[in-house]
Amino acid sequence: MEGLSLLTVLILIAATVFTLATVRRLHLPPVFGYVLVGAFLGPAALAVVPDLEQVRLLAEFGVAFLLFTLGLDFSIPRLRALGFSVVVLGSLQVVLTTLVVVAGALLLGSTPGVALLLGGAVAMSSTAVMAPQLAAQGELTGRHGSLAIGISVFQDIAVVPFLALVPVLAGGAGPAAPLRAVLLAMVALVIVLAVGHWLLRPFMREIARARLAELFTLTVLLVVLGAAFVTHAVGLSLALGAFLAGLMLAETEFRHRVETDIRPFRDLLLGLFFIVVGISLDFHVLLQLWPYVLGSLLLLTIAKSAIIAGVLLRARETRETAIKTAIALGQGGEFGIAILTVASQRALMGPEVVQPMLTAIVLSMAVNPLLIRHSDAIARRLGVTPAPHPPAAGPDPVVATAQRDHVVICGFGRVGQNLGRILEEESIEYLAIERDHETVRVAREAGDPVIWGDCGDPAILGMAGLSHANLVVITLPGRDETMRILANIREQSSDAPVLVRSRDDTHLEQMLKAGATEVVPETLEASLMLASHALTLLHVPISRVVRKVQNIRGDRYAILRTVFRDADRMPDPEQAELQTIRLPAEAAAVDKSLGELDLERHGVIVTAIRRDGIVGRNPLPETLLRAQDVLVLFGRPEDLEHVSNLLFTAS
Repeated sequence: MEGLSLLTVLILIAATVFTLATVRRLHLPPVFGYVLVGAFLGPAALAVVPDLEQVRLLAEFGVAFLLFTLGLDFSIPRLRALGFSVVVLGSLQVVLTTLVVVAGALLLGSTPGVALLLGGAVAMSSTAVMAPQLAAQGELTGRHGSLAIGISVFQDIAVVPFLALVPVLAGGAGPAAPLRAVLLAMVALVIVLAVGHWLLRPFMREIARARLAELFTLTVLLVVLGAAFVTHAVGLSLALGAFLAGLMLAETEFRHRVETDIRPFRDLLLGLFFIVVGISLDFHVLLQLWPYVLGSLLLLTIAKSAIIAGVLLRARETRETAIKTAIALGQGGEFGIAILTVASQRALMGPEVVQPMLTAIVLSMAVNPLLIRHSDAIARRLGVTPAPHPPAAGPDPVVATAQRDHVVICGFGRVGQNLGRILEEESIEYLAIERDHETVRVAREAGDPVIWGDCGDPAILGMAGLSHANLVVITLPGRDETMRILANIREQSSDAPVLVRSRDDTHLEQMLKAGATEVVPETLEASLMLASHALTLLHVPISRVVRKVQNIRGDRYAILRTVFRDADRMPDPEQAELQTIRLPAEAAAVDKSLGELDLERHGVIVTAIRRDGIVGRNPLPETLLRAQDVLVLFGRPEDLEHVSNLLFTAS
């Protein structure tokens, strides 16, 4: 079988980079770019990339990882957070849309199984497409915005049974097969939750104690792929196994770490999946079937919207809310593409069915932000006068603030919220960026100026008025995320002061080089506060305590940062420990300077030397060691053992 050459891979990557950059500038969803790359480089167009079975298998794993992330986020509290009304409305929307499509497909001659999967695909919408546009318009926390996001999240959960049915329908085991699949899925769910609670949690704790990032990531991959293999082996889908693996790991305290580690694999495989979708498109077939493409597009944007609006009107929502929610949800989604693609790979649907619907879904996702942008005009066309947005006589408060001097807060968790309250007390305007939907919803309801989005997204930073910001404060604790945000801030603004929160000062110098104006390490600030309280309780004069704290801060934490002085060479502080060594007269290190020994080259730092009862902090490289000196060393256990041998024996 023909394989992918290095030149083909290079062309594929280059085309993907160029297309995604262009799509980003046009404010279109990345899915659109991936599908375009596959369509133009596939065998039906330029024929640069062959339609290989190996690539299709990897792409199917992309769907599995998407479902894994869904399982990781799924929880009963999350369902409760959606609200009873949203769950009911979401259920009605999915069921009614599916039934309408099933009826139409059966009239056109489809089999019941194919009709059911087509209905499920049409019922799905894309949160990733609608949420940024709603946020950009300040409508994310409005009634229609909350309903659209809530129903879309419910749709994400509803995709699981549709994907679970694909291998069952492909097996052709008779009318009892779906019931068997449901029973197997229920048994698997019970087993998975039990395993996750009683076995996986202690197992993951043991893996975490090893403190090896690659071991943790490999273990997560093992759990995901292992669960997918088991469900596939019993006749269910890979995606269902991955979803159950997500449920298992969601029961542990490592959920957020798992999500961070798995994201690169998920994004890469999902991108490959959508490229494969594009590769499968045949322009010749689509040209012959253009009426079906147009009909499918109208089904997604008009018929589906009409069903949603009808459901909301029956639930006694206002006409404006019903129309705007229907417009936001009137598009296809990634999960709809996944259902169709997996069904096509199982030979349940032919290209004459799949290709027009896939094309319509991608086009609907590209058009949807434009429709949301003009939802007020569409509502007027339908005889509804949209209510004025508060304040009635002015622009959106977030947009208005972004045009004035203000502070940008990246992350609106507890630290960001406390900072916001202090700024409010001083009458200083701020805009916060937060990527958690629920936090944004609650904050906006409380009147806080919060934007939904990724703090590292240049478009979101622009929306937050970075060019007019007097100060940017990054309150997120993760180093990698902070470095990414810093890089994007400095690309747009070279002079805005940036204040960074950090767990400790292990990476302080690195953050300063990346563009941080100042870094505030939590552990050192806690040390200063504890020290100042301790000195006060020991009756040291307040003026002396304040002066000492100010001197330490003014000296860039030099006294307290001796342990972590060379962050590039040192291990993570959680992996290292302190050790003291007394040098006997016969030790090889006696009468040698610290510079000569260069212990930092071996991953160990001398944080202090105690000589004749006097402790000297942060000794200089010129310091000569004497007999009976007590060295305070900091490093990993294996490095400390190695350095101990060096100190006692000649090098």
